[in-house]
This record gives sequence, C-alpha cells and structure tokens, in this order.
Amino acid sequence: MSLETRIARVRKLAAEKGYDAVVIRNNPDLRWLTGAERVFDFESAHTAFITQDELFVHTDSRYYNTFIERLGKDSIWRFDEDNVRHNEWIVQKAIETHSRVVALEDSLSVSLYQSILRASQDASAVINFVFLHNDLVEMRAIKDAEEIELMRHAQAITDAAFSHMLEFVQVGMTEKQIQAELEGYMYSEGADGLAFESIVASGPNTANAHAKPSDRKLEKGDFLLLDYGASYRDYNSDMTRTMVMGEAAEWQKEIYEIVLNTNQEITRLSKPGVIGSEMHQKAVDMITKAGYGDYFKHGLGHGVGIEIHEEPVYGLRDKHTFVPGHVVTIEPGIYLPQKGGVRIEDYGVITEEGIDIFTQSTHELQIL
Repeated sequence: MSLETRIARVRKLAAEKGYDAVVIRNNPDLRWLTGAERVFDFESAHTAFITQDELFVHTDSRYYNTFIERLGKDSIWRFDEDNVRHNEWIVQKAIETHSRVVALEDSLSVSLYQSILRASQDASAVINFVFLHNDLVEMRAIKDAEEIELMRHAQAITDAAFSHMLEFVQVGMTEKQIQAELEGYMYSEGADGLAFESIVASGPNTANAHAKPSDRKLEKGDFLLLDYGASYRDYNSDMTRTMVMGEAAEWQKEIYEIVLNTNQEITRLSKPGVIGSEMHQKAVDMITKAGYGDYFKHGLGHGVGIEIHEEPVYGLRDKHTFVPGHVVTIEPGIYLPQKGGVRIEDYGVITEEGIDIFTQSTHELQIL
C-alpha cells in the first residue's frame, strides 16, 4: 500500500462521512500518513490538515528540516513552521480551504479541543468540529507489505538479541545489568530504538507480568523472563521468553509446558474470521483445565505496528474479527505469586491461510 493509497483511504472516508477536512495530531497516525521516518518522538508538535485537494503539516523549527530531508522538497505534503499555535492554525486552514465540517481525532486532549473552539469563535468562523472515532485506528490495523517487512526486520533483531542473551546471562547478574546488555545489543544489531522499556524479571519477580528491572541478582533455580522488542524505522517487535537458571524444578517444567501448549494451540487456531475474545477464552479454558485458571488474568494478545499496542486485540471483551493484514501477539502466561511465572510470546501477521509468525526464537525451555 503506497502513501498515496493511505491518503486516498482517508479522503474516501471523509467523503463518505461528509467531512470537508480531517485533522491529525496523533504521531503514529502522522507517521503512517506522511511516510516520514524517525521524525516523531514524545512531543505533540505536529498537526496535519487533510482536504480532498490539499495536504498540510504544521510543525516547528526542531523538526521542519528533518521533514524536508526525509521527504524532499517535492513532497505531496506542504510543510510550514509558522509561529502560530496549533489551534489557531487549524482554524486558519479551515477558513482558507472553506472547510465547514472538520473531523478531529478522538485522542485530542480536552484542552486543545477547547482551545480550537475558542479560536473558531475568536475568528467568527462557523465550523462544525466532529470526531473521527476509531476509523483511522481501524485503517492502520491492516498492515501492508512494506509494514510487514519492517516488522520482520525488527523481529530479526529481537531474535538475534535472544541468542546473544543465552550466552551472556549468568547467575549473580542483576536484572538491570541484563536489561542494559539486552537493549545495547539490539542497538548494535541495527535497532533504531526500543519498542518499549524491556521487562527483565527473575525469581519471584517473574510472577509480576509487567515487572520493572531491579537490583535483584539471579540465583540458581530462578526463572528469568525477558519481554522486549526492537524498533526499526518506527515499526516494533514484541517477544517474551522465559528461561531457568540451572536445573528446572518440576513445577517450573509443568507450568512452562502448559503455557507453551496454549501458545501453540492459539497459533494453530488463529486465522481470518476468528474473534479475539473467543481466542482469549480458548486460552483461559486451556489454562483453567490444567489447574491454573486463577493465575492468567491479562489479555492474550494485541496488535503491533507503529505503536506497540494497536488494534486488534485478543481480549475478553474484544469483538474484532481477524482479517488478513492484522499483526498480533500471542502471549499466554501463568503467574504464581511469590513463586514465579512463565510467559511465551510470539507475533505475526494473519494471512489467508492462518498466521505467519515472525518470531523465530526457540520455544524449548532454555536451561542456563
């Protein structure tokens, strides 16, 4: 799907809904629509204004040159760094383009929305501001071939890091030391950034699904859980593996096997037409039948792309029907408080035949 095709989809939506213009502020949506790589960061510093005929982006001096370098001066987008507030710029563009119905993203802050209304009143402009709801999010959920290849590349970096960590990790290291090595290695292998702050947990900490790396030292007999991912050209990977330091106890082997079987069964069942909540319930049923239903309480998975959590999801309340192009994780787990836990996570793309898993790292329990 080309950049022009993405923009055409937004314009088609606008025509169908009766919008004269669409305003985009969310950085992942801007990355998707402009094609500008490695520009967007934690700042909400940009606004796009899209009509049936024109494409505008308002930014500032910190980013303007980078946009031009990335996209070239002949870009289909018209960039400016004018010294004007975003709310005033939106109203100006609406007036200039004779846009009377302007759709805003739902993620817009309340304060910015109110300031847009005030700017409209100050300009004596009659503009009907409405919301896009989830339409753009749903568009982005279906990945094109370019996006899929970028995520395959990100996952290849992530897999390489796992192989490295199997050789690096030793008893006596702290979780923070392991995190530093893991993240540094991904950068050395070509990652542009981290998909998210890596989860490195050992021993009893592995019972906390989103544990923060600590100064705890690895001990013989510990579980070690790594949940991490690389970012490559703004697209993310996501993977979890759980290992054992030294000899594995029977209870560790037992819950590992249950989680692995669940992961593999959901992978087998994932295909177009299945519903996220049904897949989640299937995983819950399997773990419950094995006697550990009280110890798996998070969602089974989620979409991945420019953001680490996107639509669709494998969750209790999710009613998405999977279609080709959806990229999702599969991450069942069992977490025994004060004892330890296991999560095994892969991700891949829904195809016409099933799911094509990007993750290549072994599922076999690694004894380090």
